[in-house]
Amino acid sequence: MIELPSIAVIADAHLHDIDSDYGSASCTINGKTLTLRSWQDTRRSTRVFNESKDALTTALTDIQQRNVRHVVLLGDYTDDGQIESTKRIVDLLHHYRREYDMAFYAIPGNHDFYGPIGKHKSTRFVNTTGNTVLVTSDPKVAASESETSVLTKNMYCEGSPAHLLAMADFGLFKHADYTHWETPFGTSDATESRMYNAKSEDGSVTHSIMDASYLVEPIEGIWLLMVDANVFEPRNGATDPSKKTTFLNSSDAGWNAVLRVKPFLIDWIKDVCTRAELLGKQLLTFSHYPVIDSIDQHTQIESRLFGDNLVVRRAPEATVADALIAAGLNLHFSGHMHVNNTTKHTSGDKQLTDIAVPSLVSFPAGYKLIQTRNKSCEVSTIPISAMTVDPMLIDHYRSQNRELSDLDKSALNATTYGEFLYRKMSTRVKHHFLIKEWPADISKQIDTTTTADLVYLFLAQADSSQTLKFGKLPAALSIKLASELDVIAAQYELTHDNFSSCSMMRLIADWYCLRQAGPMARSYISTENLKLYSCLADAITRPELHPSNTHVEFFSLFIAGLKRSMKNLESTEQPGETIHISDQST
Repeated sequence: MIELPSIAVIADAHLHDIDSDYGSASCTINGKTLTLRSWQDTRRSTRVFNESKDALTTALTDIQQRNVRHVVLLGDYTDDGQIESTKRIVDLLHHYRREYDMAFYAIPGNHDFYGPIGKHKSTRFVNTTGNTVLVTSDPKVAASESETSVLTKNMYCEGSPAHLLAMADFGLFKHADYTHWETPFGTSDATESRMYNAKSEDGSVTHSIMDASYLVEPIEGIWLLMVDANVFEPRNGATDPSKKTTFLNSSDAGWNAVLRVKPFLIDWIKDVCTRAELLGKQLLTFSHYPVIDSIDQHTQIESRLFGDNLVVRRAPEATVADALIAAGLNLHFSGHMHVNNTTKHTSGDKQLTDIAVPSLVSFPAGYKLIQTRNKSCEVSTIPISAMTVDPMLIDHYRSQNRELSDLDKSALNATTYGEFLYRKMSTRVKHHFLIKEWPADISKQIDTTTTADLVYLFLAQADSSQTLKFGKLPAALSIKLASELDVIAAQYELTHDNFSSCSMMRLIADWYCLRQAGPMARSYISTENLKLYSCLADAITRPELHPSNTHVEFFSLFIAGLKRSMKNLESTEQPGETIHISDQST
């Protein structure tokens, strides 16, 4: 068996360098001038910001120490496509290339560039007084806070090809040391030869945009197929490419829109798959967006719980996987959803596997390592959870937390990066999910209730003809139900006290963590709570799930999602262990 070199895959690094230069938008801590995002922004976001350079540097250093030379960047490598952020990632990658002879192969994500022209960006950074200052590339936005705002071109998010040219050294254009390099349009890397016409749904508007896809053979025998699944579909009648509103949301579009707007990519993928088989090449395919739903059946549950939320909007249709299987593809690596998971789709006697690579700036934080071996590969999940969180940043957050009068300090007492991200999920639940997605009459009860109260709701509803609401029950009824809970809990080697000491906030945060981290969540959730969640999933809620507005039915669906995620814990994958992926049809 021929053993080929290892390849590391990093997704969604979202680099924001706290040493960045955005004019006078900065603060001074311990004599050092820094460009920092606030804790208020961080606690409710999908990701962290100020820790992103340390996370990326930790991952790259770990990769280098493993003697891995080839690294795929699976999109969203910049914070939000800002010129300054792009410059910083270019400088950092050049450093590792120069010092350690590492080679990078990038494909952009939805955060890295926007359409053919680009778009204005605005962000708030912390200033020396502890408040925030508006930083923008848009003169109109700057005028809204004319006395304090900072107007700078460094905040602008460039379009294509401008952004791609800045990243030219990292696979997107030809290099002499590549054995083979091509695009869907041929072997030229000239930007003008890589343009396609993106048409509006009614065909009335066409915009010419560069496609960033390429196929590269960096080492003999391995083909890296880098697919640009960014789709900027013009709105009907929208003719000005300089306006952000000209294009439909590329973040939600993904592969669903590829089939409609960029069908030439499917034809090219089919041709590449055929040639790889004939020539005996090991083919590894990458794009920023998943080709199979990264959280599988959980998306259907979220749709019924929360309607058309972000997870639902971004799920690829089954037609995507069907089209790629028909093209001959059977293995794909994706990012975008900040999820660690492996999903499969079968069509006839063939199967497609999509490996979702976790983000470096969201729980559970890690990257994938591929060891290729003649028509198969072993994929390891490498966590970066042991990284130390900068004490200066934690002190900065604590100061802001006091100003916000926020009693939730759990994340700010973490000593490792992994624990910080895990605990931060509770702040995101509190400051985002409960506000944006959850029913108001339920969310207002979460801070003062425990999982025991949730069990009481189910037990009480079973004996009542009235529709009960979630919350604290009368003391006399709670005492009666506590003995019933003890009987059920004993079957799982638990007691009533285990439920009364596990808050609803902990349950909900772990629900999201399990959905996002898969087997890697085992390192963070206590054994007692895992048993408690199994008890909830197996013994408390009834199996029939009929859509209704009642709280019992809402939490029945919620627990069904928990049960679905708990099944992922049965996977043999542990942080640092490998899963074997065959690169063959089933």
